[in-house]
Amino acid sequence: MIKFFKNFRKDDSGAVTVDWVVLTAAVAVLAGIVYTSIENGASDLTESTGNFLSDLDPGAEEAAETPPA
Repeated sequence: MIKFFKNFRKDDSGAVTVDWVVLTAAVAVLAGIVYTSIENGASDLTESTGNFLSDLDPGAEEAAETPPA
């Protein structure tokens, strides 16, 4: 039994797996942060564009170009 624990302690074949798990988790967290940032920016841009378009008066330009009769 002691030999088993000594061999288990010396065996580092799972160390690479731990590295990959940590790296994959870090990439997943980073992807989530980037997604949230892009989503917030797109929402703000959409809202600003909607406000700009709703403030426009489509008939104002035609009224200025049409001479009085």
